[in-house]
Amino acid sequence: MNKILIVGGGYAGLYTARGLERQLGDSEAEIIIVDPLPYMTYLPFLPEVAAGSIEPRHVVVPLRRHLSRTRIIQAKVTGIEHASKVATIQPEVGEAFTLDYDVLVMTAGSVSRTFPIPGVADEAIGMKTIEEAAAVRDRLIANFAKAAALPEGPERDRLLTVTVVGGGFAGIETVAELRDFATHLLSRFREIRFEEVSFHLVEAMGRIMPEVSAETADWVVEDLRKRGVDVHLETQLQSAVDGVCELSTGDRFASDLIIWTAGVMANPVVRATDLPLDERGRVTALATLQVARDGVVVPDAWTAGDVSAVPDKSKTPGPGGFAVPNAQHAVREAKLLAKNIVAVLRGEAPREYIHDNQGAVAGLGLWNGVFQKGKFAIKGPIAWLMHRGYHGLAMPMWERKWRVFGDWWSQFWLGRDIAELSEREQPRLAFETYASRPKPKVEVEA
Repeated sequence: MNKILIVGGGYAGLYTARGLERQLGDSEAEIIIVDPLPYMTYLPFLPEVAAGSIEPRHVVVPLRRHLSRTRIIQAKVTGIEHASKVATIQPEVGEAFTLDYDVLVMTAGSVSRTFPIPGVADEAIGMKTIEEAAAVRDRLIANFAKAAALPEGPERDRLLTVTVVGGGFAGIETVAELRDFATHLLSRFREIRFEEVSFHLVEAMGRIMPEVSAETADWVVEDLRKRGVDVHLETQLQSAVDGVCELSTGDRFASDLIIWTAGVMANPVVRATDLPLDERGRVTALATLQVARDGVVVPDAWTAGDVSAVPDKSKTPGPGGFAVPNAQHAVREAKLLAKNIVAVLRGEAPREYIHDNQGAVAGLGLWNGVFQKGKFAIKGPIAWLMHRGYHGLAMPMWERKWRVFGDWWSQFWLGRDIAELSEREQPRLAFETYASRPKPKVEVEA
């Protein structure tokens, strides 16, 4: 029996494991996933979670529920020696241990890529995890409540200022969804005027959303500006110390909510392995998804998703000729990856990954979106419906699809849920505040 170790339970890891479960018999392989999280997150829905359109738990897929034959180890991989086929595993509780394997699948995904800008590490929050998206939603609502109780002034302005750094799809969808949500909140917080709420989008390049045409990108910029978003192009964030944003243009403003979406990088776990990496820290691979060193296959090692440098052989290849780090590539690579692993185990030849681009679609708030494929573009409500239709059906597992569609259906009739639960980050605070404690002992003199 082959022991297949999958490092990472995101898109690529989940779909690879499901494919292997379906194609390999019980006696053919033991499948193991190691990930510190017990679920996969559908990242394209994070902006809608932050905007209160989807319940946070509904955009994650519990691995133990949907992988019936795969062994789930909730822990970190701290090292891999593929030459001897041994991985070092560090659980959250207890001592580290080693795990032998026969086939390695590296699908550890990506993390937020930041730069050493003063204050960013201390003040900003990403939009890469479900926890971050839920926290952004709670922070925005809580800030409205705090500001509503304050007189006009610097502190009120700071609470009502949101800054998003990064003009890619994640940044654009985040700022558009939050702007739309903030406008909705004004109907519940009548003490706050539209003009008091400030949104800033900071992008270092001269345009946004490189996946769409310049004309479409310009339309999105104008749409955001009409809705009250200050779009700063060809501008860099130079400091965020104490929540005060200083831009390369000289602009300076205080912002209580700073969201970083300016790119991703391969999960640093790959640096603790003997696998070949490119200059960006990604595992180098062939189009067959086999790990390769200088074009030569590394036996029994496979990779897919954001952590890998997979050649893009489509008609419109990504930057540098590699597949870009997004969900569309990760899911499709993983489905082929499972088939290729089975093929090699059975003495057959693997197939190359050739991506058929289905276009790019983004949601820009309720009833507003944009879609582009080639030179064909759609803007407005129809594109928004296409966005929800595509991603709703792309959400893994039917029970999760139904939960997401149920959220949208409920919202259509009942409106957004604006209850914020930021106190859950300190769940014992109320209990500790009022809990009785033993009185200090009084020593009696003899």
